Amino acid sequence: MIAKLVLSLLLASGLAGAAAPPRPPIVWKPIPMPAARLSETAAYSARHYGQRTWRLTRPHVIVEHYTASRSFASTWAAFASDTPDPELHEQPGTCAHFVIDRDGTIYQLVRLGVRCRHTVGLNWTAIGVEHVGTSDADVLGNPRQLTSSIRLSLWLMSRYGIELGDVIGHAESLQSPYHRERYAAWRCQTHGDFARASMDRYRARLARAASAAGVPLGRSVHRVRSACP
Repeated sequence: MIAKLVLSLLLASGLAGAAAPPRPPIVWKPIPMPAARLSETAAYSARHYGQRTWRLTRPHVIVEHYTASRSFASTWAAFASDTPDPELHEQPGTCAHFVIDRDGTIYQLVRLGVRCRHTVGLNWTAIGVEHVGTSDADVLGNPRQLTSSIRLSLWLMSRYGIELGDVIGHAESLQSPYHRERYAAWRCQTHGDFARASMDRYRARLARAASAAGVPLGRSVHRVRSACP
């Protein structure tokens, strides 16, 4: 009886029989995450989200970034250093779960059960994906890098049930309904990487890939009006 009820709920949600796209090739290249950094992450979460934990549980959002550099090695070193970031001067240091290199290689730096500090207001529920490059166009114009990015986002969408409208660019963070920030001075803080026009192109390609793979898209647009200027 319970099994039939679960199946009926899955059918109603469109998830029953949904395809699971293959995990793309991922190179495990971890940055140091000692107990001290996890403790800093928990303290950061308490200050900014009211949750004293370093754990990332049931993420709802994927945030796309570019590194503003052309070197994976320098990006890895910056994330590994755990020094206060030069912009907001807080610890833990910044990081992302994945970095996609110019040749399309996907590196994973942090386990998906651990919070990474990559997007103000969303780190409590977001997976961070960095792309080695200096602009939206630089990444979108690189076929190998873009193909790997779409494959990674598609796999993460399927694994966590993340909707298409919640695959966003860093520049869209303030419009995410999941955005929350307790520290008033940071409530309107965001970045310009992967603006809406670029992400509309990205999401259109991701939607085609998801449809071809049988992955549910959910809401294609999921945003709120920001009170920020």
